[in-house]
Amino acid sequence: MLVDPTDRDIAEIREIARGAERIVFVSGNFNILHPGHLRLLKFAAEVGDFLVVGVLADDSPNVTVPAEMRLEALRAISFVNAAIRLHCAPEDFIARLQPHFAVMGKEHALHDNPEQAALAAYGGQLLFSSGEARFSSVDLLHNEYSRIAHSTVLKPVDYALRHGFGFPDLTALVGQLAGLRVLVIGDLILDEYISCDPLGMSQEDPTIVVTPIESKTFIGGAGIVAGHAAGLGAEVGFVTLVGQDDRAAFAQDRLAGMGVKMQAVADETRPTPLKQRFRASGQTLLRVNHLRQHAAAPPLVERLVGLVEQQLDRRDLLLFADFNYGCLPQAAVDHIAAAASAHGVMMAADSQASSQLADVSRFRGMRLLTPTEREARLALQDTDSGLVILAEKLQQKTGAENVIVTLGAEGILLHGREGTTHRTDRLPALNTAPKDVAGAGDSLFACTALAVCAGADIWRSAYLGSLAAACQVARVGNTPLTARELIEELSAGAPDRGA
Repeated sequence: MLVDPTDRDIAEIREIARGAERIVFVSGNFNILHPGHLRLLKFAAEVGDFLVVGVLADDSPNVTVPAEMRLEALRAISFVNAAIRLHCAPEDFIARLQPHFAVMGKEHALHDNPEQAALAAYGGQLLFSSGEARFSSVDLLHNEYSRIAHSTVLKPVDYALRHGFGFPDLTALVGQLAGLRVLVIGDLILDEYISCDPLGMSQEDPTIVVTPIESKTFIGGAGIVAGHAAGLGAEVGFVTLVGQDDRAAFAQDRLAGMGVKMQAVADETRPTPLKQRFRASGQTLLRVNHLRQHAAAPPLVERLVGLVEQQLDRRDLLLFADFNYGCLPQAAVDHIAAAASAHGVMMAADSQASSQLADVSRFRGMRLLTPTEREARLALQDTDSGLVILAEKLQQKTGAENVIVTLGAEGILLHGREGTTHRTDRLPALNTAPKDVAGAGDSLFACTALAVCAGADIWRSAYLGSLAAACQVARVGNTPLTARELIEELSAGAPDRGA
């Protein structure tokens, strides 16, 4: 027996809307989503608990875009709970779904609307509104999250000439990253970006007032280090500590979609860390951290170490991505490092200290360390030395083969092994107009470490890592970098003189 597609759609809506007290329905062509549509849909979402949007059939008057493309755009809007293709007239769908409200634009208020009779038959209401005038385009926000502006990335050629490589060498190096067997261990973090419209200043107190538009959650922390490695072509495992919550399940699913095999130990004493960033007009206004920073209990640490040890015989590279939230106490670091060394696995480490304390010098015998200047000074308790001396001291204290001190807008300082000695050089920041610098260090760390593991020297590895960071900060949020994006950037435009 054939199933009525409208009956099927209504059954699915009722299933996922269980518990919602007020269902709201909006219908239309929605050929190209524009700010007027978004204001109307935002209003509709706010008057109810569950927003259903129906798009008219492709043969309806004035429809110019195929239904699947219109539905894809609507489903990308966070406050639209369900978007479906209508197989009947809107008033017939209303009569069968029986939403609490149907919403139409104010331009329809003076017309005869068949939806009115359908709603009146069971006590529903027809509302007319064009929504709030102050609203940012969701399309623009999505571009911020995904699109790299290649025009803002500079590629200095003098550095490459000093170290004897060209851009074709780097393109070939990207291809050599594929197939590396990488294991990442460290703190998983979820990064939630809440995009807001700025409304102004409160009249009651000196507070900035905003209204949220859209929320988007990314994998962060050690998880995005694993995601970058997978995006660059590596076979990646990830060992971490999580809470017993829905965030852990979200991360597992999202990382699997990136090609990362996550193995997690659950700790009932902590949540899976979540960092929220409230943004407006391209700037972060406020960060709110939901996390606990105590060290994991010894039995949990033993399980983490065991998961790592089980894999070392089939890994080429081990990345310690330490955010100092309790996943990597010193005893675990020492034990894992000794085991990895015994298996001949290359090791690299990054230990972040932004709002938390950190000591990158506790990672000994690494092929690569990538601290910020602040992290290096904290580790050495040195506020006075110049950058070159600082890098030399950190290299000597830790026995690291290569140290990259990241300097934010000033680029990076490299202190790398060349033969039996060490040499220092610098690279400027390669992106002249970053949108979101939060993911720069993770992408530089992952890409540089993979390149060293693939056999490249530190100079070309660091250049490729800097290019990875330049691509990453050209968009908002932590989206895994891909080999294709690096190759596109290497072929986009001519390199620049300087550095």
